[in-house]
Amino acid sequence: MSQSLPITIHRLLICPEHIYVGHHGRPPGETPLEDLDAARCIAGKGLSGDRYAGREEGHKRQATFFDLEVHRDLCRRFPEAAVGPDVYRRNVVIEGVDLNSLIGKQFRLGEVLFEGVEECRPCYWMDSAFGPGAEEALKGKGGLRARILEGGTLQKGTQDLIVLDPD
Repeated sequence: MSQSLPITIHRLLICPEHIYVGHHGRPPGETPLEDLDAARCIAGKGLSGDRYAGREEGHKRQATFFDLEVHRDLCRRFPEAAVGPDVYRRNVVIEGVDLNSLIGKQFRLGEVLFEGVEECRPCYWMDSAFGPGAEEALKGKGGLRARILEGGTLQKGTQDLIVLDPD
């Protein structure tokens, strides 16, 4: 039996260029994220216009998710940090589901079918993007990497996330 969870998608973010990948030992890039009301998800590739959509077919970063409550918790722990949830550079900022519980599972948001692959492990860039201590604080809660199994349009707003039964 599938499970339905009410969730809210707060942000849908894409960026055509990496600002951290390939910048080791140098400052990060400056290409801003674009916040969309709706994003076209391409099966096997990624979100249209995003830096990961051009990678090889089937890669594990086709869509990345981040839990807004994790961001809120980090802001409470580090009140001097005055940044929004865009700093983690995940595609979908969501509220209402434990993202780690989706690892190894298929789930549907609207017309898009995803497969949770693994945690987006935080890297040392988080200490400069969010603030010192963020990398350590985000261990085990860095977000979710997912593959897009069936494409379609993903919309901001409140909707049901359907976790599919593996049978």
